[in-house]
Amino acid sequence: MMRKHRGFPGRLPGTDMQFTIRRAQPNPTPLRARERYRDRKPEDRRADAAFLACLIEHFGDQPFERGNLDAGRLSWLLGREVKAVEPFDPCSYEQLLRVDMDEVRRSFPELAP
Repeated sequence: MMRKHRGFPGRLPGTDMQFTIRRAQPNPTPLRARERYRDRKPEDRRADAAFLACLIEHFGDQPFERGNLDAGRLSWLLGREVKAVEPFDPCSYEQLLRVDMDEVRRSFPELAP
């Protein structure tokens, strides 16, 4: 069963960059850490920051389920600002994750409390 995070924005306002998915799939998209290169488009960097800000607002540094959060968007932060709570199952909607606030301070200082 996929947990839906009520109140979490569905996408970055004014764009088609999604933050959540509507329904569970029989084979969920696996989470995998993606390399963020310096030459990424500004709108991609803006989406990363906005998504991370939403994660911090909704969950703080407490563990949360992957649920209906978009795997692609999570993958840009996975292994750095978002860490898996062991054991890691990249294809589970129930996978527990948490925001690493120390890493947020290094990568996105404007978001750190």
